[in-house]
Amino acid sequence: MADVNSNNFNNNNLPEFPESYWINSTTFPSFKKLSENISTDVVVVGAGITGVTTAYLLCKEGLKVTLLDAGKILNGTTGHTTAKITVQHSLIYDELITNLGKEKAQYYYNANNDALQFINKMILDNNIPCDYVTEDAYIYTNSEEYEKKLINELIAYEKLGIEGEYLDSIPIPVDAKHAIKIKNQGAFHPLKYIYFMINYLIEKQCNIYEDTKAVDIKSSEIPVVITECGNKIKASNVVICTHFPFYDGRGLYFARMYPERSYVLGVKAIKIFSGGMYINAEDPGRSLRSTPYKGKKLLLIGGENHKTGQGEDTLMHYEMLREFAKETFGINSIVYRWSAQDLTTLDKIPYIGRIASDLPNIYVATGYRKWGITNGTAAAKILRDMIIGVENPYVDLFTPSRFNADPSLKNVFVQNADVAKNLIKGKLETPLEGIDDVNLDQGKVISYKGRRAGAYKDKEGKIHIVDTTCTHLGCELQWNSGERTWDCPCHGSRFSYRGEIIEGPALKPLEVLE
Repeated sequence: MADVNSNNFNNNNLPEFPESYWINSTTFPSFKKLSENISTDVVVVGAGITGVTTAYLLCKEGLKVTLLDAGKILNGTTGHTTAKITVQHSLIYDELITNLGKEKAQYYYNANNDALQFINKMILDNNIPCDYVTEDAYIYTNSEEYEKKLINELIAYEKLGIEGEYLDSIPIPVDAKHAIKIKNQGAFHPLKYIYFMINYLIEKQCNIYEDTKAVDIKSSEIPVVITECGNKIKASNVVICTHFPFYDGRGLYFARMYPERSYVLGVKAIKIFSGGMYINAEDPGRSLRSTPYKGKKLLLIGGENHKTGQGEDTLMHYEMLREFAKETFGINSIVYRWSAQDLTTLDKIPYIGRIASDLPNIYVATGYRKWGITNGTAAAKILRDMIIGVENPYVDLFTPSRFNADPSLKNVFVQNADVAKNLIKGKLETPLEGIDDVNLDQGKVISYKGRRAGAYKDKEGKIHIVDTTCTHLGCELQWNSGERTWDCPCHGSRFSYRGEIIEGPALKPLEVLE
């Protein structure tokens, strides 16, 4: 494994290009693109932790499974996670009890704790070499305002039978006046863990296809998945694990979730990191854990979340994390930087189950709110049980067709008002700059032939010009300097500077302008 951007060693510079340590340190086999029409028992679309685990569990049940990915397997959200295996999903349990009641909060905890135990058992039973360690998980604050929230969260732990502990300090050099801890959580290298399941699927001759983009489903008694190239996959059951569902099924998912981006630095620190997993309670967000790296530790510092396509220059978020790392642990070098996109539902519970009540053979799993390792594993177990006809106690809690009046009703207005604001704002903007105002390695909204356009000038001086109107619902895109992408502030679609789709819900690339 080579270090990324090795010219940045022994200084505090950010790596020139974003690259996930998990992806850079793992080699997966390549799989061919689907080029024919096929039939299968189950087609799973999306090869992240949810899709691969679902395919693995269904294959173990003896079903014929086909796994598709629009790009390379595990290059999406799972490849950009912080990979904490924990039921401590920031401050969530007091809120769930208040809004949804103790019973639903209990089910949420139980489902994620079951997932944690499943992962632990998978690793130990199969001796999977994935850098797995047992860690304590902490939520901390340096704000007196958040002390009461931590106390309320600890009270919620007690109501749900979660063993928590209240602390007035934490064992790392970060300012913290108050903290709560849950013992015996976990951390691992997520792609090394999933590599075991991929190998199992290969051994069992499960069909895996890469660079095969699903764009539609013909719903009928036996659904048919249609790919971008027109190939058809006839399957008794379809499972959509594409982060944002590529098929909506009249579920209006784009109006029932909102996307956020967050950032990670992989730091070779000066001070010793004593272990544990940490997240602060207030904004701006800070997340910390370490992972083995060349016989030492790589400190992963994350946070700086914001709605996709909104906020300040995205490179500033990396710079804020760099300053935090410098002040708290000191920096020998920054060897990795990457970002992730996560979806949050109206009531903060993921959507897992039938995509719509009248489409019994089409399933979806989405909206993990940055906690996809346990939520994604829980989703795979729920979907497995639904498909094979086994009762699962968590089906009703996660069903996508639910609507909890509080807080869903309030949040649907808030989120869609934000969409409307950004839609109007983008349409009213009048760019004053032109192509000549774009510097090397810079992207900018410009006026081009009398219309709003996006221009990026690469390091060789070549200009790439695209129409900045999102192909989903017509919002105007904003430039993301940290990733060199065009991002939608309405529903989170993302495109490369050449116009290719990186994230949905958009299904069509941007128009490239001459």
